[in-house]
Amino acid sequence: MCGIVGIRRFDGRPVEESLLRAMAARLRHRGPDGDGFRVFRDVGFGHTRLSIIDLAGSPQPMTSASGPFHITFNGEIFNYQDLRAQLVRDGVPLRTHGDTEVLLETLRRDGLKGLDKVNGQFAFAFLDERAGTLLFARDRLGILPLYYAEGPGFVVFASEVKALLPALGPVQVDDAAIEDVLTYRSVPPPGSLFRGIKKLAAGKALHVGANGTLREETWWALPAAEHGPPIGGDAAIAAVNEALERAVAGRLVADVPVGAYLSGGLDSSLTVALMKKLRQGGEVQTFAAGFSDPRFDELPYAKQVSEAVGTTHHEVHVTAQDFQQLWETLTWHRDGPISEPADIAIYRIAKYARSTVKVLLSGEGSDEIFAGYPKYAYEPKLAPFAAIPGFLRVPAMRAAERMLPGSKYRARQAARALTGRDTGERLQTWFAPFTWYERRALKSGFGAPRTLGQYERCQGDHLRRMLYVDCHTWLADNLLERGDRMSMAASIENRPPFLDHELVELAFRVDSAMKVKGRSGKWIVKEIARRHLPANIVDRKKVGFRVPLDEWFRGGLKDYAHDLLLGRDSFVSTYLARGPIDAMLRDHVRGRRNEELRLWTLLGLEVWHRTFVRGSPDRFVAPAAPVASAR
Repeated sequence: MCGIVGIRRFDGRPVEESLLRAMAARLRHRGPDGDGFRVFRDVGFGHTRLSIIDLAGSPQPMTSASGPFHITFNGEIFNYQDLRAQLVRDGVPLRTHGDTEVLLETLRRDGLKGLDKVNGQFAFAFLDERAGTLLFARDRLGILPLYYAEGPGFVVFASEVKALLPALGPVQVDDAAIEDVLTYRSVPPPGSLFRGIKKLAAGKALHVGANGTLREETWWALPAAEHGPPIGGDAAIAAVNEALERAVAGRLVADVPVGAYLSGGLDSSLTVALMKKLRQGGEVQTFAAGFSDPRFDELPYAKQVSEAVGTTHHEVHVTAQDFQQLWETLTWHRDGPISEPADIAIYRIAKYARSTVKVLLSGEGSDEIFAGYPKYAYEPKLAPFAAIPGFLRVPAMRAAERMLPGSKYRARQAARALTGRDTGERLQTWFAPFTWYERRALKSGFGAPRTLGQYERCQGDHLRRMLYVDCHTWLADNLLERGDRMSMAASIENRPPFLDHELVELAFRVDSAMKVKGRSGKWIVKEIARRHLPANIVDRKKVGFRVPLDEWFRGGLKDYAHDLLLGRDSFVSTYLARGPIDAMLRDHVRGRRNEELRLWTLLGLEVWHRTFVRGSPDRFVAPAAPVASAR
């Protein structure tokens, strides 16, 4: 993967290559192997390259041999060899052996419709200079990012927010997005924490006219409607197994070494087992992180999988000091709060792996398409409680959550979810750091009802609709952002086979009864895994990639958290109500409540504000010549 930047001017002023270079300098981590810049009258493209395919032969930005068509592209096209063969048969002149030219020529011939043939993860800008049309697009599931902003007389775009700042000037906070972070741990598209900067949503394209007009178009969407009867039984198991093997095989295509994250959980273990099978016994490099806490440390399980499959295994140990030292740097990479403590562990793995491999496969996405989280099994049990009128249910569930002991974590989460005033709010609350009433206590005006339109659009049973919502929110805007930023911070490409779009479309046709049986989620994935892994690995209780924050906030990170959240210059205790924040810290330190998630979320906001608003984000960039704002 790479970094892309660009600008379109429609005010008659020239596009300055020096500006493109200043923007791209903030993306060197995404492309340390080279860069390129081109200006085409009123449009300028920049590119930083991480060489994965056709290492020496596909420089960017790239121009078609068949005319004035240009592309700057971040990502991989996994079926590019098949598409290339078809282009050659059709007589299209090709000068390289990489996927960039294949995508360029596909767009030249077929326009946006050509993406229907493409299997990959990508974000790109494509210019048809002859017609004067500029097109941005993002892959189907949102694996790779793309941001844009309008300025006076121009539109600017980039892979990451920070690369837009040389063109836009000082950063301003989008107040509405603060509540988004407290609700979702991320900001849904088209918003961002930066006022005026927008995120292109997954499966979307943006047409930018020569006069500055913007028109968004959906080129792919998750299947909201059910097409035909659900697939079940042995047919479903066989179809998913075949699709997953095909997805893993596609993501092994590279001209550099490819390894895998291995947590010891089901998804990464199955991915690694399939890698080993497809390589016919060849070497597979795996990487895992541990936290020296027996409650969460999965290193023994990862090692067990490695020994069973036969991989060359590596371990990384993460400490509280890593968090304190890396938090600000990784916030800069994330362009926002570090929403998950596991972000830092993923970065540490990627950084360690970079000396051995250049690509890592991950198990991301399986939980959201095959129902892996405990909440999917819990939800049906909540129906009788959800039917109780809100004016009775909400106060009763608030009281129940307070009375339940910390050991009853899932029951407490269910009680919190039942404080939602409607179905959409209940689904939000399963993963929300702050409920609607907790947000209201933090700031006047917060806590208003927030609808989940995805739930209403989707057809089918409640589980299918829950998965549809989570793919659009939790997966796209939190987990995939994390996977991209933390791996690219170490100049590593992350490829999640479970998010192959053909597998995702198939998953949404699989009968819900094949996903959740009793209290067991991901039932069909487990049945497939039994073909490739020992039973004790398949049937092990799900732990998740967790970090021992509760203890760290009472120990090594206690003073750090207090100083950031309650210091005189604290953003969060000025912007939000200080009293509830002080109470959270005291209750956690004294062991009255486990407030780790809420404290983490507030700390993430504080560090983000210090990095991008109060401080200078340029201090993380290698020195470059100063460039005037595009304004």
